[in-house]
Amino acid sequence: MDSFEQLRPEDDQSVVSRMQKKYWRTKQVFIKATGKKEDEHVVASDAELDAKLEVFHSIQETCHELVKIVEKYQLRLNVISEEENELGLFLKFQAERDATQAGEMMDAAGKALCSSAKQRLALCTPLSRLKQEVATFSQRAISDTLVTINRMERARTEYRGALLWMKDASQELDPDTFKQMEKFRKHLRPLAQVLKR
Repeated sequence: MDSFEQLRPEDDQSVVSRMQKKYWRTKQVFIKATGKKEDEHVVASDAELDAKLEVFHSIQETCHELVKIVEKYQLRLNVISEEENELGLFLKFQAERDATQAGEMMDAAGKALCSSAKQRLALCTPLSRLKQEVATFSQRAISDTLVTINRMERARTEYRGALLWMKDASQELDPDTFKQMEKFRKHLRPLAQVLKR
């Protein structure tokens, strides 16, 4: 566009339309951020979506907690197995020095403790696998879903901003005046574009 050429009325309208759209979107963001009460009908219409979002956030938090718990459990299993094995070896060593029945009992207990320590360590492999699976799920599925949720939240903010504008404009609307009706229709076009997405 030539710098000396004036704006066409359509361009001017689109600038005004974009400014109004930004104003109402910003107003909606402000309402959400300050925790002001939103229109009860709009909130009620999103109740099912909000319930699903709560389930998602619960899954997200649970996966994170599960990974931390499995890590702690593995660490404690290793410590217990090590201590149990050390005690078993100690009892077996003492049993070699004692030829009495107490020595035989120490030897049997030592073998049992060493065997138990090995079995306990065998749990670490499936636990590592579980931790890896949950971490992969968390990194891929949950993060992908979170990206989609963020896009949906932006669209919902735009939509609610458009609803705020419609509510405001409809309160001032006089159906008997043709010009006002035409202006209202023109402003509905951006809302229709938001709804098509």
